[in-house]
Amino acid sequence: MHRLGFTNKEAIRAIEHRRLKVNGSVITENIEFNETWDIYLDDNLLKPNTPFTYIACYKPRGIETTNNQLIKDNLTTVFKFDKHLGYAGRLDKESEGLLLLSNDGKYIQSLSSPIKEKEKEYLVTVNKPISDEFIIKMGNGVDIMICKTQACKVEKLSEFEFRIILKEGKNRQIRRMCKALGYQVARLIRVRIDSIRLDGLKPGEYREYQL
Repeated sequence: MHRLGFTNKEAIRAIEHRRLKVNGSVITENIEFNETWDIYLDDNLLKPNTPFTYIACYKPRGIETTNNQLIKDNLTTVFKFDKHLGYAGRLDKESEGLLLLSNDGKYIQSLSSPIKEKEKEYLVTVNKPISDEFIIKMGNGVDIMICKTQACKVEKLSEFEFRIILKEGKNRQIRRMCKALGYQVARLIRVRIDSIRLDGLKPGEYREYQL
């Protein structure tokens, strides 16, 4: 309850005296704060609910995955929102594609946590013809110095392009995997995180979605 100006002791006292209501109902035990609640003290509104927002956006190439406005080419130079939104699934500056934004912290954490193993799908173009050996080695996992990557799904799409689906997200992982096998990434696009797809979005565009 600190975010409402209460100490824990004050909140417990208000609950014991049945002075706190959440969404119109008296609460009788100390509970975790939730942004979506209307919270009242003695029928006085302390905090109106803040509905969760879920946005899928296409991060253009050349944009840093950060909201820090002190960093050149940050997300706020492309996407203008009237509330603070966290993001799931960082993309390095030269990569592009799907980012998921939300003020639902638990949701963002569930997408970002390596423990949850949420799938992330990418289309990758490389600088030379793709061999069968390359596809096999990428799928089996590659030693990228900091670790050996997990086995993953890899599919050749054309002479220079392949699809890869990861359940982990090491820093610049796909670029490092390709480099370790003698390839350079020319273009990298993320097209899916979990069940959410890019679905026709163009660089700099976004859409809201519901869970």
